[in-house]
Amino acid sequence: MNDVRELLGRAVEGAGKPAFSAGAVYARAARIRRRRRAAASAAVLAVVAAGAFTLPRAGGDEGPAHTSVASAGPTPSASAADRAGRLAALLPPDVGEIEEVSLAVLIKNATPEQARTDYLGPLDGHYAFRKGGGVGYLVLTLEDREAVERKTGRPADPDEDLCVRVGQEPTRTDCEREALPDGRTLTTWHDSMDYSGDDNVRWGPELVGRLAQSDGSQFLVRSSTGFEGSGTQGPLLSEPPLSRQQLKKLLTGPEVLPKG
Repeated sequence: MNDVRELLGRAVEGAGKPAFSAGAVYARAARIRRRRRAAASAAVLAVVAAGAFTLPRAGGDEGPAHTSVASAGPTPSASAADRAGRLAALLPPDVGEIEEVSLAVLIKNATPEQARTDYLGPLDGHYAFRKGGGVGYLVLTLEDREAVERKTGRPADPDEDLCVRVGQEPTRTDCEREALPDGRTLTTWHDSMDYSGDDNVRWGPELVGRLAQSDGSQFLVRSSTGFEGSGTQGPLLSEPPLSRQQLKKLLTGPEVLPKG
């Protein structure tokens, strides 16, 4: 299947147009990737995902928040109204200050309305992590089975082994695949992001993950050290904002799942 960089690459190409269509974003990303693989066996530089599908918004219809909060560690009493606050409540304090952002706004100068995205998961979105003067990012998206099959053009396969290289796909470094007791499969790997692309940005190394669920839906996540170039908010972090274990704990917790 297309790897997690399809969450990224061309997702903000629609900035400035009347509608910001996530479906068109993925279709365009797939076309570009196929052309570049055929021509040079190279992957397309990732930028951001504005969202993978259109579904009723979970947790209200507010646009991306810009409220900064410091992580206070996981506490049952945490009841922040914004997604950044709820995310911070699930993480240890040393991850830094967390702010929900729109990468489409930062990188492509899209308006908040153009970058507006309907999410399925209650914590889906783009988050900036500020620590020690650097700025990294976490991108989290839940896709239902229909969205996965529409993107890949074939039936969803929760048992697919992403650590096995297929065709011209880039090798996933330090790839780990774990079958969870509840039937889900978590795959995480490191990506150097050493790719060239059309956008005036350069992404730093990141930890990438996919949690495939038995119903065919999946979580896609990037824990990125940040980016340099157009729209940058600061220097790269020395390490991805969330470690492999922190990412696993977040993805497998009930807080990221839609209610009901």
